[in-house]
Amino acid sequence: MPEGLRRTWHEMRRSWERSASIEVPAAVAAEPPVGDGLRIAFLVYRGNPQCGGQGVYTRHLARELAALGHSVEVLSGQPWPALDDGIGFTPVPGLDLYREPDPFRLPHPREVRDLPSAVELGVMLTAGFGEPLAFSLRARRLLQGRAGRYDVVHDNQCLGTGMLGVMADGWPLLTTLHHPITVDRQLALNHAEGRWQRVTTRRWFGFLGMQARVARRLPAVVTVSESSRADIAAQMGVDPARITVVPVGVDHTVFRPRPEVAPVPGRIMVTSSSDVPMKGLVPLLEALARLRTRRLLELVVIGRPRPGGRVDRAIDRLGLRDAVRCVSGISDDELARCYAEAQVAVVPSLYEGFSLPAVEAMACGVPVVATTGGALPEVVGRSGETGLLVPPNDPPALAAAIAGLLDDPAARGRLGAAGRERVLRRFTWQITAQGTADCYRGLLEQQARAGAHLGPRGMTVAGRPDGWAARVEAPAGSPAHAGVAPAGSLATAAALADPGAPC
Repeated sequence: MPEGLRRTWHEMRRSWERSASIEVPAAVAAEPPVGDGLRIAFLVYRGNPQCGGQGVYTRHLARELAALGHSVEVLSGQPWPALDDGIGFTPVPGLDLYREPDPFRLPHPREVRDLPSAVELGVMLTAGFGEPLAFSLRARRLLQGRAGRYDVVHDNQCLGTGMLGVMADGWPLLTTLHHPITVDRQLALNHAEGRWQRVTTRRWFGFLGMQARVARRLPAVVTVSESSRADIAAQMGVDPARITVVPVGVDHTVFRPRPEVAPVPGRIMVTSSSDVPMKGLVPLLEALARLRTRRLLELVVIGRPRPGGRVDRAIDRLGLRDAVRCVSGISDDELARCYAEAQVAVVPSLYEGFSLPAVEAMACGVPVVATTGGALPEVVGRSGETGLLVPPNDPPALAAAIAGLLDDPAARGRLGAAGRERVLRRFTWQITAQGTADCYRGLLEQQARAGAHLGPRGMTVAGRPDGWAARVEAPAGSPAHAGVAPAGSLATAAALADPGAPC
């Protein structure tokens, strides 16, 4: 057997052995609701906070919903979520084809036990991303056996075809769509190196067609900024009257100023959960290279760039290997301490639907330099008052803004204090939870007015292109229920965060 083939075979055998040794965690019962609290099934196909914003959103929103008296059970795929006491958990195991240390692995045939697993594997083998579809099918099957257990189902940006089945089974469904992934696809295509990479990029993002079709039929969508709301409507064809803005929050008791920690002179910090062009790390590195000709600087990257990837190559190309330090796998408290050690935090993204790193840095009282990409101006506020804003993909502008703050301690203190005040006024998880709970109530009230039963009753729910909500149709032979809720009747929960105030 050729050496390369032998090595592949041994790696695959090790992967199968690893799969056999991995145990699915036990389910955890949720605390019951208090008073008129709701029973919420919260769906997330990738639940771990260190995999990105969806896991962070899941953990903190679930905790604060429970604090309001609601009962929350998280139904999650791998990698598993980190949840607080009192939050229920049901594992929805998939093939976990992108796990470390063997991403894009070929599972043992015995692992492919059902249709969702076959779909997940088949899509990966054709260079696509099948997790959202496969998870949605598994979640629907699981919910079918839990009739009457929940009052509402909350989908955290899965948008798989199975979500239409969840609606057809009669579950009231609210979906969070953080931002349209169409933006990620276009930016990835813009930075693709060669025709083959463009072909594979288009295939990887093939799930977007499914997500757009599902999103257009959803009765109620929550998103995190007005920028995302406009982009979802324009790029995915979702009626804006069905979209409610509920800003994301930050744990301001953890992300807070640390006066006992002295900032390190010349230290800049950036947080990036993924090594993709959208995060703007290469323009930041180019800005750092400009600044390094005149001063000593250190860039701390919270995240792990892919070895040999665009960011890794740019570090070598610009001669910055000794000026960049990457940190990963740290706790929220350690992350907050890293912010305290930085003189400036940078959010160089070409686009953001919101930006957890921006509000985390602002909550810590660290001055922020961000771009005007996507929702960042909504989050950071007016340039010069609560942070500094520069055009995206503009290394000279980034360099000038960073240098200006490094040279002006008074400006750093002023912007840092104003940034934290803005976060406390607008972007806490308590505000996010209250706004989301209001959306649950609005959804249930409108479905009740439309004649829908709460919970699965054999009803089918078919989306309408006009107006907010669903048309509820009884199956043949059952008592007829039909009606349509008025368009735009969900209040914009962003009002809780005083959106009328100038940004």
